[in-house]
Amino acid sequence: MNAREQARLLLDELPTHSDPIYLQKLQRLGVRGKKMLGIPMPMLRKIAREHTKDHQLAAQLWKSGLHEARILATMLDSKEAVTEIQMEKWVQDFDSWDLCDQACSNLFCRIPFAYDKALLWSERYEEFVKRAGFVMMAELSIHDKTAEDAQLAAFFPIIEREAYDQRNFVKKAISWALRQIGKRNATLHAMALPIAERLAVHEVPSARWVGKDALKELQKDKVIQRLK
Repeated sequence: MNAREQARLLLDELPTHSDPIYLQKLQRLGVRGKKMLGIPMPMLRKIAREHTKDHQLAAQLWKSGLHEARILATMLDSKEAVTEIQMEKWVQDFDSWDLCDQACSNLFCRIPFAYDKALLWSERYEEFVKRAGFVMMAELSIHDKTAEDAQLAAFFPIIEREAYDQRNFVKKAISWALRQIGKRNATLHAMALPIAERLAVHEVPSARWVGKDALKELQKDKVIQRLK
C-alpha cells in the first residue's frame, strides 16, 4: 500500500474519533484550526503508535489540511528525511498554537538545524511562526540532552529583546522558553533569574507579564531545591 492510500485510510478513520465536547474545549482554549474534528491527543498518539515512521505518509496527511491529520503528520514523519524547505513550508501553515507546539515538540526540535530555525523564526513577524521560534527554544532545553549551556544561553538575549510582543500566543511562548531554559540547571537558572526580574519591572506591559510569569516558576522552592 503506498503513502497516498495509507493517508486516505487514515483520513477516513479520523472522523470516527471525533469528540464534539473535546472540540468545544479546544475552541475555548483558543485553538482555531480551519478544519478540526476534536480528537483527544491520547487517541492521536495511539493511532501514531500503530504506524511506522513514514515521510511520504506524513506529507500526504499534512497536505490534507485537516488539523488532526497535520498533528498526526508531526508524529509520523521521519526526522532524518525532514528538510529545511519542508520546515519553512509547514511553519507557514501553522494556524493554531497546538499545531505549532506539537510540530516543534514531536519533530522540529529533533532536526539538526533546529537551533538555526529557533533563531530565525523568533525574528519573524507572523504570530505562529514567531511562537514556533520560542517553543523551539523551550523544547530544545528539554529534549537536547547533549546541549551545552552556552547553546541555550544564546537564546536569552533574544528572549529579552522580543518580550515586548503583546500577542498572547507569542508572549506565552517567550515566557515558556525563559522558564524552561532557566529550569535546566543551576547555571542557566542563575542567568535566567535576573532577566525575569528586569522584565518584571519593564515599562511595556507584555514584557512585565513575561517577567512576572517566569519569576513565579523560577522562584518556586521545589525548582530551587531540585537545582541544588
